[in-house]
Amino acid sequence: MTVTSNYLSGSEKAHADHHEEEHDPRELLMYDPKPRGEMNDMVMESMYHTTWRFWAVLGILIVVVATCFVYAWGYMISEGLGVAGVMRPAYWGVFLVNTVFWIGISHAGTFISAILRVFKAEFRRPFTRAAELMTTFGLIQAGASIFMHLGRVWLAYWLFPIPNERMLWPNFHSPLMWDLLAITTYVLGSTMYLFLPLIPDLAMARDRSTGWRKTLYKVTALGFRGTEGEWRHLTTAMNFFAFAIIPVMFSVHTIVSWDFAMAMRPGWSSSVFGPYFVLGALHSGMGAVAVVLFIMRATMKHMDYFIRKEHFDALGKLMLIVSMAYAYFFFNDYIVQWYGGDLATDNLLHWLEEGPMAWMFFQMVFFNIVLPWATLWSSKVRQTPWLLAIIGLLINIGMYWERYLIVPVMLTINRMPFTWKLYTPGIEIYLTIGTFATFAVFYMIASRLIPLIPVWEVQEGQMTHTLRKVGKTEVPTVSEFE
Repeated sequence: MTVTSNYLSGSEKAHADHHEEEHDPRELLMYDPKPRGEMNDMVMESMYHTTWRFWAVLGILIVVVATCFVYAWGYMISEGLGVAGVMRPAYWGVFLVNTVFWIGISHAGTFISAILRVFKAEFRRPFTRAAELMTTFGLIQAGASIFMHLGRVWLAYWLFPIPNERMLWPNFHSPLMWDLLAITTYVLGSTMYLFLPLIPDLAMARDRSTGWRKTLYKVTALGFRGTEGEWRHLTTAMNFFAFAIIPVMFSVHTIVSWDFAMAMRPGWSSSVFGPYFVLGALHSGMGAVAVVLFIMRATMKHMDYFIRKEHFDALGKLMLIVSMAYAYFFFNDYIVQWYGGDLATDNLLHWLEEGPMAWMFFQMVFFNIVLPWATLWSSKVRQTPWLLAIIGLLINIGMYWERYLIVPVMLTINRMPFTWKLYTPGIEIYLTIGTFATFAVFYMIASRLIPLIPVWEVQEGQMTHTLRKVGKTEVPTVSEFE
């Protein structure tokens, strides 16, 4: 272990003294350590502490899933895809909007856990698992939305490249096949990346549980005992997956963007759709993490110790940076198409600004660009959890409108005005509500089965952060494990 002390002198020391008067380093999680056993007990108590409100909300959500998801999907299967709003010219509707939206939400986990781990951003430690769960559960909803779009879902095996008597094979030149390969890789990779850092906490839960929980944790912890060799192998595997999952994350949403950009359709044929979609995914993902962290902090016991204002502040800064990058590609996409002088593109832009969906277009611009720029520059806003959660929720509403405008609305405005017809969703509305309810149910169940706080990561960070006396000043000192 190499110890690096941040010793300051002169004007820097005076600035540190002034900063310490404003913000005591002990307010930061890394400089406010608790005994290891006490932190473990706090996390376990948050899993066991379940009120009647939790069961009431979970019951309501299960009813919503049963009615708006299971029943509605069964009805669509029995009656056919005609009960949905998809028809000429908008053959892609809310189902594909949901797919793009949920894949975007899933990017938050990889960004926070993998990219910030690679760059050694210390503020990520207490909420990496909360973000990683969003990746896995979001991809499940994205996959379910794809199967809804298929209509005759029981024939989905026709899409698989397997020998058959009619010698029919999927078209490997189709971007949809690229989606299948990318999303499948992302699901497998993100699930393994979620499980690896979970092993030490499952072992901790195993040693503090009884009954069926002990049996569950005993199996899933894979006999982890915390030996030096086990930690070395686990760290190597996590570093490997951290570097491997990052290009997969970028490839998934880039390929999703190519589903649109490969078509010579006004509003879709764009060379910036790749980075535009990736930044849009990060934008919605960061907002969703803010909402989840606020709910965790407000409803689960002891979460206010692990998730503090410093974490909302850092997350707010990330949201502001991503919104700026997103704004560049957003205006670049529209300005370049307008400058091209294509008549169909001009019609599309005028229709977005003045047509029946203009309210959605301007709401999208306000929620995704104006609102973050107008609020997130303020540290007081960023450090107020409920305010940041509201901003994150509104950003996700704006990002959903953006995907809605891209998929069914831009399909409506084509080069043949006599075919224009406004897309009106039908049963898709209930199925969309069902996907959100299913995501919430998965998250609530997971909060009582696995530790949402990676205790060992927090403990590791607190071991490397100490306060050293330099004269009358306590200077933060950071150590590095080698």
